[in-house]
Amino acid sequence: MPAKARPKKNLSAMKRSRQAEKRSLRNRSVESSVKTVVKKVEASVASGNREDAGKVLLQAVRAISKAASKGVIHKNTASRKISRLTKKVNALPAAGAA
Repeated sequence: MPAKARPKKNLSAMKRSRQAEKRSLRNRSVESSVKTVVKKVEASVASGNREDAGKVLLQAVRAISKAASKGVIHKNTASRKISRLTKKVNALPAAGAA
């Protein structure tokens, strides 16, 4: 966690500081929720249940895409995460084949 910067002197700098603080809190929250959903997908992949993994994957894709559209994560990072998760879920054997 970086140390707090020294207090700003002019009004616009103070406002910018407040805005940056709000944004960082919001971004941290969104990043955390994305990580949580990704962990859920990986857990369901590890359990081998393709049906559950597919459902959780849809939630993950939605959360990751939303984070990218808000600018919390870069669009290429979002695309890479979605691609890797989808690949893991698709590698699971189909429910009927097992």
